[in-house]
Amino acid sequence: MTSSPGPAGTPAAPALRFGYGTNGLADLRLDDALALLADLGYDGVGLTLDHMHLDPLAPDLAARTARVARTLAAHGLSVTVETGARYVLDPRRKHGPSLLDPDPDDRARRVDLLLRAVRVAADLGAHAVHCFSGVTPSGTDEDTAWKRLAEALAPVVETAGRAGVPLAVEPEPGHLLSSLTDFHRLRDALGDPAALGLTLDIGHCQCLEPLPPADCVRAAAPWLRHVQIEDMRRGVHEHLPFGDGEIDFPTVLEALAATGYQGLTVVELPRHSHAGPHFAAQSLPFLHRAARAIPESPEGRTP
Repeated sequence: MTSSPGPAGTPAAPALRFGYGTNGLADLRLDDALALLADLGYDGVGLTLDHMHLDPLAPDLAARTARVARTLAAHGLSVTVETGARYVLDPRRKHGPSLLDPDPDDRARRVDLLLRAVRVAADLGAHAVHCFSGVTPSGTDEDTAWKRLAEALAPVVETAGRAGVPLAVEPEPGHLLSSLTDFHRLRDALGDPAALGLTLDIGHCQCLEPLPPADCVRAAAPWLRHVQIEDMRRGVHEHLPFGDGEIDFPTVLEALAATGYQGLTVVELPRHSHAGPHFAAQSLPFLHRAARAIPESPEGRTP
């Protein structure tokens, strides 16, 4: 999608930049995944730190990160760092331990992962680090869960601020922080730090937000630091290939372009990794067609 000229004296809106998440390419070596995305024409990659792709817990992380940085540069790919690996910390508990766990040592392990992710992101020149709250543990009341979340994220936000990499929290269905309203509760609890931003998943907006996805984009614009995108149906948290759900993508992309958002918009299809190259090849043309379908105003520009 190219920028359309604005009226005299008004800068044109930046073009949207599309990426694909490595959590949807888990069966590929990272070098092969990056080469594939570059060949397909993607602008960047959502890099999930996981045991198969830049393991954040294995030795020599700094040296391995430097090698990935060189590979990204060679392919001309931008990057955002994502931390949604299912079993990177606990091989028996999905997304465990979380920032909400009763055991402070468990919470500290998740905090350590996020601090490592911030360092990796800074070394890669990433535009954001993504994270999420986790599910409220059984027997934990809501106020206690929110207190744990704020206390756990405070040092991560501080480190992200020093590193110059925003921390972008994602509202996730079923988690403590599941909505845009919840994001603002966290933001207020932490004192509205500049380094704290938002990951907006367009499918999640369709799934559970009261506003349509395009309106969610507009409402989130001041805090938008990372965007994930896929199709989805109302009330069903299932990431779907484009065209299999209910989302009006030209309207969503029009709203996103109008915000001036300059980060990556990353395709999020983790459960389609078995056919990752196929869906990566299909997704970018779909997004380009949707972007070209954005209606023009009478002045020849999008609003």
